[in-house]
Amino acid sequence: MKYVKWIFVVLLISSLTAFVEKDKPTGGLNVGDVAPDFKIESASNGQHVPDLNSLKGRYVLLSFWASYDAQSRMQNASLNNALRSTTHNNVEMVSVSFDEYQSIFKETIRKDQIVTPTCFVETRGEGSGIFKKYRLNRGFTNYLLDGNGVIIAKNISAAELSAHVKQLG
Repeated sequence: MKYVKWIFVVLLISSLTAFVEKDKPTGGLNVGDVAPDFKIESASNGQHVPDLNSLKGRYVLLSFWASYDAQSRMQNASLNNALRSTTHNNVEMVSVSFDEYQSIFKETIRKDQIVTPTCFVETRGEGSGIFKKYRLNRGFTNYLLDGNGVIIAKNISAAELSAHVKQLG
């Protein structure tokens, strides 16, 4: 009888966990949404930081990442390399890191060989306005925006980006 109770408890717990989502949910915006405009709040390197409105009319790959998040960091480097290797120059990449220290950010982009002129660090990290606007507490992500700032793809891989770039041709 004692084992029957434990078996029942184990079955109950396993049936309840089947309803729990196993993957980490991603950013809160979806395809079809207009990407909120933003300004990097704490870019202390003297670099001119464009806002999204200044990029209207161009396709924009918006990549959010942090050096401490291995998956987002790898994705950012992969997307950057995919854009560098294409002959088409119709997509502008805006890469935003949420590292709290400028030195960590600089070392990470050096190691990852990120060469986009629009790669920035938001040193307020998770407390920044952009982090909140894009609801990144659900996970770092990337977005491909059309010329009007509408999200046309989300969480795309380098291969998917290359296919989009060819279509946009």
